[in-house]
Amino acid sequence: MTRPTPEEAYPGLDFRPHSRGWLARFSGQPAECVHLERDHTWVAGYCPDRVFLQGRAAQREGHRQPARPDVSLCRACLARVFEPELTTYSGRVAAFEPSAESVSQYFFVETGDFAAAGLRPEVAEAIEGRLEELSEGSSGPAICRSCAKPATWLWFSQREVASLDDLEALHPVAGKQFCSRHGAVVLTQSLESIQEVDLFYLNAPYGAAGAYVWI
Repeated sequence: MTRPTPEEAYPGLDFRPHSRGWLARFSGQPAECVHLERDHTWVAGYCPDRVFLQGRAAQREGHRQPARPDVSLCRACLARVFEPELTTYSGRVAAFEPSAESVSQYFFVETGDFAAAGLRPEVAEAIEGRLEELSEGSSGPAICRSCAKPATWLWFSQREVASLDDLEALHPVAGKQFCSRHGAVVLTQSLESIQEVDLFYLNAPYGAAGAYVWI
């Protein structure tokens, strides 16, 4: 199958002609949305159909085939394509709000890839335990705090969990439960609220369950 062009993969977005020329394609530079021609204070490298494991790009079940091309997007353009992607994901998500001051990558990794992504065994076990609560709550199925739909997302704010090194913060008291739609809104708004950022790597969720983590 032929890999789609940025215009085909992200309908409705406009890309800088300079970033679509033969030289940019030859050098492997991602296409840039037109808004980055004027303002580079907020940029996200969106790589929806890849996960980096042990320094290598990989594709997993749930990723689109063929993979959509990597693109560089401004705040508004990213929200336009990223939020719907999150909303349609049917799996369970533990999402950790990134530090606005130091985040450089924000990515999803499925539970089966936790070790390959570098998560310490005790951290992986703690996250997996929290994910199980979404489907096996002691008082029945988890419910979204913003509507009556079943919750499939668990959101950890920076105030609750500032770092994945803080295992005590992953105690069941922390975290807010959301359905996929409201979880997508919370995560997207969190990224949009950062004043200045250059995200080298942001991907879409895949598999049955996993976590959005940051470095």
